[in-house]
Amino acid sequence: MGKMKTNSGAKKRFSLTGTGKIKRKHAFHSHILTKKSNKRKRGLVKTGLIDVSNHKQVLAMLGK
Repeated sequence: MGKMKTNSGAKKRFSLTGTGKIKRKHAFHSHILTKKSNKRKRGLVKTGLIDVSNHKQVLAMLGK
């Protein structure tokens, strides 16, 4: 029987917390930053958590 493969893109983008939640980074913080306010850019630096509706799919991609 073959092993379950981890989705390469998912392992680079998501990480599990100690309590089992899944952390993610915000989009829109790589380029075209001059038109975005400092407040908005500061908010995009912080990590967020994925929505519970996507939890099962992301865990499957991570092979958990």
